[in-house]
Amino acid sequence: MSADYHLHTPLCHHAEGSPGEYARAALALGIREIGFSDHNPMPEKFDDWRMSIDDLPRYLEMVHEARAQVPEVTIRMGLECDFIAGREEWIEKLAGMAEWDYLIGSVHYIAPGWDVDNPKWIGRFTERPVDEIWTMYWEAYEQCIRSGLFDFVAHPDLVKKFGFKPPGDLRKYYVPSIAAAAEKNVAIEINTAGLRKPAGEMYPSREFLKMASWAGVPLVINSDAHAPSEVGANFAEATALAKQAGYTQTLRFHKRKRTFAPL
Repeated sequence: MSADYHLHTPLCHHAEGSPGEYARAALALGIREIGFSDHNPMPEKFDDWRMSIDDLPRYLEMVHEARAQVPEVTIRMGLECDFIAGREEWIEKLAGMAEWDYLIGSVHYIAPGWDVDNPKWIGRFTERPVDEIWTMYWEAYEQCIRSGLFDFVAHPDLVKKFGFKPPGDLRKYYVPSIAAAAEKNVAIEINTAGLRKPAGEMYPSREFLKMASWAGVPLVINSDAHAPSEVGANFAEATALAKQAGYTQTLRFHKRKRTFAPL
């Protein structure tokens, strides 16, 4: 049975649908385990696409309400946490604010005020060398993994969202993060949202996934749904891609403990 652990709520200001609606959508697809992982609050106003710290209690309430509304689906509680060097102590504090089932690490910011997947900054991909942007992103991604703060990491090659890639062999960018994930035993996700973006392909690339499988890095498959209609999106294709890369198992999470489940 599939699980989908990367679901958002309207509290992040760019998603729609209640947690109960996501759970009912999952049930209709035969997905019996899901998890919510909205963008983590920051202690101060940080950007306009995450819940505020004042909304955190409501977030927890919404997930508890969904559990009562759709008892046929196991609903886990998580957060998608932006890794920003120097802000690790805040993530540690967040980890103690609720009984989380998992914390996802992600990299959106590669420099102060520059969230690399924001269409607002797409022009920067033509203002500076793309290989420089990729280097900044992957250095931050490796740091995210090595921080030891997260149970798995999201959309590994998000930097390709708008279709900009350096020429040549991209494996040199992947190797340090894959090595870090293998060393720290941190899982990665296949994130099907890339198919719904200009990149037109899942995160991560097929080559990255093959390398991660060879290195023994564990895997989860998620939709990154921002609407109930996106729950479980393209999971058949993602599962096929995982198997082609050599994976036979995915992970389940409960109270930050993990178990394996067959693909």
